[in-house]
Amino acid sequence: MKTVSLKIDDSIFGETEKILSRICIPRNRYINEAIAQYNKVQKRQILEQRLKAESELVKTESMKILKEFEKIDYAD
Repeated sequence: MKTVSLKIDDSIFGETEKILSRICIPRNRYINEAIAQYNKVQKRQILEQRLKAESELVKTESMKILKEFEKIDYAD
């Protein structure tokens, strides 16, 4: 396990402390779970951006192929 030093805004720290006093888990566990959740969100956003970019590439090529098929249909 790695040790990390953080600077947290006072308002965020205060809110976190209030929550921790009610849910009775260690601050370290709470922060670890929060970062893990945020990592999942970020990975999903990265994947979404990648899929959008790849979809655009496929879309352009698909339109070209569709036009070629339309030419074949009208040639008969």
